[in-house]
Amino acid sequence: MSAARSSTLLAAYRALTGFAEPLATRLLRRRLARGKEDPDRMPERLGRPGRVRPRGALIWVHAASVGESLSVLPLIREIGRVRSDVSILVTTGTVTSGRVMGERLPGFAFHQFVPVDTPSAVKAFLDHWRPDLALWVESELWPNMLTATYARRIPIILVNARMSDRSFRGWRRASGAARELIGTFDLCLAQDEGVAQKLKRLGASRVLVPGNLKLVGDPLPHDAGVLGDLRLATMDRPIWLMASSHQGEEEVAANVHRHIAKDLPLLLTVIVPRHPQRGAEIAEKLSANFKVRRRSKGELPALDTEIYIADTLGELGVFYRLAPVAVMGGSFIPHGGQNPLEPARIGVPVLSGPHVGNFKEIYRMLINAGGAEVLPSHNELAPRLAKLLSNPEAMASRGAAAMRAAGRREPLICTMDAIEPYLLSLRVDAGP
Repeated sequence: MSAARSSTLLAAYRALTGFAEPLATRLLRRRLARGKEDPDRMPERLGRPGRVRPRGALIWVHAASVGESLSVLPLIREIGRVRSDVSILVTTGTVTSGRVMGERLPGFAFHQFVPVDTPSAVKAFLDHWRPDLALWVESELWPNMLTATYARRIPIILVNARMSDRSFRGWRRASGAARELIGTFDLCLAQDEGVAQKLKRLGASRVLVPGNLKLVGDPLPHDAGVLGDLRLATMDRPIWLMASSHQGEEEVAANVHRHIAKDLPLLLTVIVPRHPQRGAEIAEKLSANFKVRRRSKGELPALDTEIYIADTLGELGVFYRLAPVAVMGGSFIPHGGQNPLEPARIGVPVLSGPHVGNFKEIYRMLINAGGAEVLPSHNELAPRLAKLLSNPEAMASRGAAAMRAAGRREPLICTMDAIEPYLLSLRVDAGP
């Protein structure tokens, strides 16, 4: 596809989103019915603010979902240390990320839901907030929002950029559109050299490689009381965790339990589904052959419970601390895996299936440190888990190695070095 032709894709996108604006409310209502929108904050999704703009300079940080927003929390705190006189607006697009940010943002920062990418919603958002600097986390490129922000001469920095091979091939087929969107960024900060080369080939003029901010994230929080209750209920039992499982992987976990329990009859398998609303469906399916309890029903594991389904939101940090070994979901199906740094930061060794394309570099680092293992198929999982569960010293050693590898701060230091000139140039009296 020629650059001229692909560039017209953006013009067509703008026209189509402008024409479809009346449908935006209907779309949001459908998402609300499926639990994917916050009913009390729907106006924010149309660009209508949920609060007054604070006085002075305002930095806008956009992070698509939970993983991106958590990865940028250490950066937000560092920005506050360097510029304690500015406010930070954080936008995300999912209900869960909004709740997590509401709980974890420091006092000088606040959360709003990002507006849908239609011309009027984007204009209303920018008219109200008038950001002085925009930090765009990872690689979700919304054409109307980026081009409108750029047109107002607001500096935009792409932070912690990543791009899969599949995404890169897609953007290469629309090279003109890619060049225009990538060209809205004053600076691109890539997670690794491979991403940097992709960005340059798509037209980025200034690219640096400070590293992956996900290596610097905080350990997942937990409720100490909940953890204490679970430890009392499971005392002295061997436990393993299937974390963030996707459809089809619960059956893998059940088969693994069946094999290991022959030698470890007190074994407890904990499954935390990636989408907690699937808890009832999973329980119904597994209850035919196993004694199952569900966290969402307020149940603790009983002595005869074989599989415990932790189908609640925001408690994964509890279960990483309960289980001495974690198996990452999304890796035994062609999904690309889930973030292994979450258990690693807590000192939990990691096992995974072969599909880890979304976290290749992170797995390479953890494997080299001795804190993680990627298995060629689900058939290898039961014997590998059984070996670890029967050797607590090996598990502890691997967990310590994982924690050391996941505790790097260099990406944060280098990212701050790159954006500090922009921070220092913000005027104290900017904004109303």
